[in-house]
Order: sequence, then C-alpha cells, then structure tokens
Amino acid sequence: MHRLRRLDAGLDGNQGLMGTLRRQVSARLTRSPRSRLALLLGAPLLWLGLAYVGALAALLITALWSTNSFTGEIERSWTLENIRIVLTDPVYRAVTLRTIGVAVLVTLVDAALALPVAFFMAKVAGPRWRPLLVAAILLPLWASYLVKAYAWRSMFGGGGLIDWLGSPFGVTSPGYGLTATVCTLAYLWFPYMVLPIFAGLDRLPGSLLEAAADLGARPWRVLRTVVLPMVFPAVVAGSIFTFSLTLGDYVAVEIVGGTKQFLGNLVYDNIGAANNQPLAAAVGLVPVVVMIVYLFLSRRAGALEHL
Repeated sequence: MHRLRRLDAGLDGNQGLMGTLRRQVSARLTRSPRSRLALLLGAPLLWLGLAYVGALAALLITALWSTNSFTGEIERSWTLENIRIVLTDPVYRAVTLRTIGVAVLVTLVDAALALPVAFFMAKVAGPRWRPLLVAAILLPLWASYLVKAYAWRSMFGGGGLIDWLGSPFGVTSPGYGLTATVCTLAYLWFPYMVLPIFAGLDRLPGSLLEAAADLGARPWRVLRTVVLPMVFPAVVAGSIFTFSLTLGDYVAVEIVGGTKQFLGNLVYDNIGAANNQPLAAAVGLVPVVVMIVYLFLSRRAGALEHL
C-alpha cells in the first residue's frame, strides 16, 4: 500500500510538472507571435529548404560525373569535362545566348504590354470594375498550358488565323520559330507580369499624379518622372517570373519553336535520346546560375518586397 501511495504521489507530481510546463509554453507563445509563427512554419520551411537545396546539390554532383560512351552507364568519378563542354562548345554557347536573349525579349514585351493594362486597372477603372479586370487577367491561367500552346501553334501554322487575317493585306504567318516562340511565351507569362505591376500602382498615391498635373507636367512626363521610377521595383518583380519561366521552358519551344533549341530542350534531349544525365545536369546548372545572378540584381533593385 505504501508503494502504491508513493507511486500515485510520483505520478501526480509528474502530471503537475507537465501541466506547469504546458502553461509556461502556452504563455510564452501567447506573448510572442513570432514564436507561434516559427513553430507553425518551421517544419514545412525546413522540409522545403532541404528538398530544394538537396535537389541543387544532386544536380551539381551529377554534373561532375561522366557517362561511359560504350555502355551508357554513369561513372561516378569526379570530372569537370561536362562543365567545360557547356562553357566552351559553340553549340551550347549559342543555345545559352539564344535562351537568355528570348527570355529578355519576352520580359520586355510583357512589361510594355502590362504597364498600360495595370495602370488602367489601378488608376482609371472604378473600384467596382477592378475585381472583374483582375479575374479577366487570371482567366487564361485556368486553361491548360498545352491547350494555350497548341492554340498558338494553330495560329502560326500554314492557313491558320494569322494567314486568314493577313491575306487581304498580303501578310503571311512567319511560321514556327523564334517569333512564334516569343509571342507564345509572352502570352503564357503575361498575367505574372501584370499582377505585380498592378499591386505596385495600386499603392502609388493618386495625390502624386494630381500634384504633377497641377504643376503643369504633361501625361508622358508624369509617366516618365513619377510613375515609372516608383513602379520600377514592381516591374522587376514581375520580370523574375517571366524571365525564369522562359529560361526553363521547353514544351512551348517544342510546339512552336521549329528547329530552334533552348536550354530546356538540351536537358530533355540529353536525358532521353542521348542518355547522358551528367551532361544534362551540367546544362541544367546554367539557368540556375543565371537566375541566382538575376535574383541578386533584383534584390538590389528592391523587387523582392513586391512579390
């Protein structure tokens, strides 16, 4: 009986200690919202970080291996040959420059089209119409990527919509190639450029525009000296999406690009037909390095706060 009483007293003491500890932790979490947020998001962010960093590490390690040209098996011996090929081979260098050039062009086209659209949504349209306009911009995202890409393929194909509309004026479709690729990718990524610019313009005080107009500035000068400098970080924020998505795209290029190749196509071809995973990993490192540099420059421009 004495043993049972001592055991019960010990259990009661442990339960009391656990209850006190729970109350202290609860009180600390109540006083510190940051601690609650860290406890809530810590595990998912840690998992995502490990998965992302682990994938990049696996990509780098694979790029430092080689493939046996006779058996096709991966040889896990360290070499920089794949990286040397990517940096020095004229074909890979040309594809890299073409991919970066098209990514820049797509970004500029989307920025030029998105600025007036976002300005109308933020400063001209009434509050009742803004949700409808935002929904209209997001509407293409509800359709399948492949459906939109093949729709543009049908327009650029012989006898397609462009030929039909341009026939009275003697205008014919340019066919599949860089022009079709730029148009298709600019359409696909357009919403990702509009929304950050719209958010940036929506935060722009209307009193600044009124003050500039009262001081006699014409609309173009107001746009150049007031609107563009303040909305520039939002433009750079949108360009992160358009630039990075174009760098990694290979499906649209396969559909409308004709014989032109991008970095994504080289990765796909080396994994599939060529069966050279280390070389594919080395090619895949190129857009990763380019985006690291681009994100660093975007951070210096203050664009990450607008994402």
